[in-house]
Amino acid sequence: MHEVVTVPTHSVNPASTARIGSHPIHPMLVPFPIACFVGTLVTDIAYWQTAEMQWANFSAWLLFAGLIMGGLAAIAGLIDFLSNRLIRGLAYAWLHMIGNVVVMLLALFNAFIHSRDAWTSVVPTGLMLSALTVLVMLCTGWLGWAMVYRHRVGVIG
Repeated sequence: MHEVVTVPTHSVNPASTARIGSHPIHPMLVPFPIACFVGTLVTDIAYWQTAEMQWANFSAWLLFAGLIMGGLAAIAGLIDFLSNRLIRGLAYAWLHMIGNVVVMLLALFNAFIHSRDAWTSVVPTGLMLSALTVLVMLCTGWLGWAMVYRHRVGVIG
């Protein structure tokens, strides 16, 4: 005999509210600040090793771009978070949001540090903040991954 399995209606995937068509906006935007903040760490390391001022300039520009794109990604993520109680009910969602607020605050503080002149704009504080930003981002990225692949947030069907 075949057993019929029915899926309860309450097991619907938590939907993304901020979307274009059926595509969630938040995951479309997050690669930009990730690339910028990782790039900041790379250019900070290059500056630390070479003392070539252009690397510090690249870091400042990457921080600025990362903060702008991170702000846009945060708005889309916050819309999803606030508009869907299923998402708010996930512990991962809270940790992801709080962690990304920490990432943005670290990056903002880092941008102020990078606005200094010469060596002190990067070494040692700017470099440490860049590394810490990337470390926290690794954690929040894992939490975001878990929300999509384990809890199916924003997944259709």
